[in-house]
Amino acid sequence: MKRAQDIIIRPIITERSMAAIDDKRYVFEVLPGCTKPEIAAAIEELFKVRVADVNTISMKRKPKRRGYTSGYTKAWKKAIVTLKPDSKTIEFFDGMN
Repeated sequence: MKRAQDIIIRPIITERSMAAIDDKRYVFEVLPGCTKPEIAAAIEELFKVRVADVNTISMKRKPKRRGYTSGYTKAWKKAIVTLKPDSKTIEFFDGMN
């Protein structure tokens, strides 16, 4: 069984994700093999909030080049988590706005 700390890898901090915090939408990098219900349960357990919706996106690998060396970035999975209107906010993001 997967633990909540294993499912949620890191928060995604970009201008677009920070603008979505006002609508109680948070963006995380998650374990590629996990499902939407597992992500929702992990967010609820870690941050003590109520999740309304989870959208996931599989980010493909991209070719990168540095001088003569070429390679690819890693493929990863992104989850956009929307909280219920009566839920509290995630405190980790409160100081960033």
